Amino acid sequence: MMVLPQTCERALLERFLRAEAMALWAVRAAQTQNLPRHVQTFLQRHETDEQDHLRQFEGMLGTTSQRAPTLPTVPSQWEMLAVLLFGYEALGLEFATLLATVRPDLADILEDEQVHVGFFEKELRAILAGGESGAQQAREAARTWWKKLPRTVDRYLGDPSLAPYRTELRHHILSIIQERFIALGLLPAGQAGR
Repeated sequence: MMVLPQTCERALLERFLRAEAMALWAVRAAQTQNLPRHVQTFLQRHETDEQDHLRQFEGMLGTTSQRAPTLPTVPSQWEMLAVLLFGYEALGLEFATLLATVRPDLADILEDEQVHVGFFEKELRAILAGGESGAQQAREAARTWWKKLPRTVDRYLGDPSLAPYRTELRHHILSIIQERFIALGLLPAGQAGR
């Protein structure tokens, strides 16, 4: 696990606020789709968690998160949507892990992120075991999402206080998320793209 110095605290708080805002909008958009009942129930609780995190971080930073005027477009097929939500939650988990090393008092947020990632991991295991068509859609969505991830991580690591650690952080975050995708069977072992 990487441990960053206190000088990175504000940058991590700001990045986590951005990630939570993005997750909130994705979760809201996902709820407009025709999803299994247990998924809808989870997403409603998940939305509440994201709203609570946003308020907490906005208060800590003395700012408000940017909110788009419309919800983002998300896939209508659950197999693809699950990959999208899992991917962004996995990214959020990595920033929550980094943040908890600098701010141990925020460990409850890390626990929430672990629950969110765990839910989508379980759902994706079921999708991948449930039939070739759904599994293929999930794998295609994973390859597409994975190609975009390095640019997203680069944007998130753009703060000057993270500059001395940027290369190592980028490698660490991409490696951990790649391992998660490979372990689930969403990407083949040895997938390039870092």
